[in-house]
Amino acid sequence: MRARVDASPAREVPGYRRFMPALMPRRADGLVLFDQQVRVERTERYLAGVREAHPEIHPTILHVVLWALARMIDGHPHLNRFVAGGRLWQRDGIWLSYTAKTQLDEEGVLVEIKDRFDPALPFPEMVRRTQAHVAAARHGERGLADRELDLFLRLPPVLRRTVVRAAAAGNALNLLPRRFVEGDPFFASAFVTNLGSVGLDAAFHHLYEYGTIPIFCTLGRIHDAPVVDDGAVVVARVASIKFSYDERTEDGLYAGRALEDFRAMVEDPAAFEPG
Repeated sequence: MRARVDASPAREVPGYRRFMPALMPRRADGLVLFDQQVRVERTERYLAGVREAHPEIHPTILHVVLWALARMIDGHPHLNRFVAGGRLWQRDGIWLSYTAKTQLDEEGVLVEIKDRFDPALPFPEMVRRTQAHVAAARHGERGLADRELDLFLRLPPVLRRTVVRAAAAGNALNLLPRRFVEGDPFFASAFVTNLGSVGLDAAFHHLYEYGTIPIFCTLGRIHDAPVVDDGAVVVARVASIKFSYDERTEDGLYAGRALEDFRAMVEDPAAFEPG
């Protein structure tokens, strides 16, 4: 078996799970959906405190979601697996891709950003790093994926499909070079998009067959909603977070327990800060 530049073979995998890629060859075949409603009162207080302590940064709930995802994957490493070439692989490092608009109006376009996340990095430092990447993208700094896309779009449609099929074959055979894999946002631990930033609620997103992403996360707008709190109905600040998950990597029970840890971190990030 040829080695991959971004992963190593998953270890101690039960036989039935090794068989799943043959039984369900596409990510869509193993699709599982999770829906969470998270309360964000403590989250908003935490963000206000971080802004006061670090006025040079502007943390948002998207940063909390990215921070919590990185820590969740670190604590539940089977979620950092993916299927390629009919085999299960353990990814090297936690890589998250996410979208940002070049400007918050109808003229703004979405840009895709990919970065390696260190789960031990303090939250303010993670925000600072993320904001630098977003600022660079908004000011037109172009990465490898952008330059390759420009070349790709100059091809006629029939050749575009041929290139995509060739890239998929190269991925299945572990032939793609490190520069290609690390520069492509569709080779990541998870993809996150913030629909709340444009006033929309979360929606379940499909999983792309291209690339190696097994988790897609969408964040909805923060709003007031009735919730049951200790047997009483109260109005709370909430946000919807929806996940699309490739169950071929690990079973839904494992993912569900990991997502409860994720919920706890999003709802009360201060409780999970070191010190």
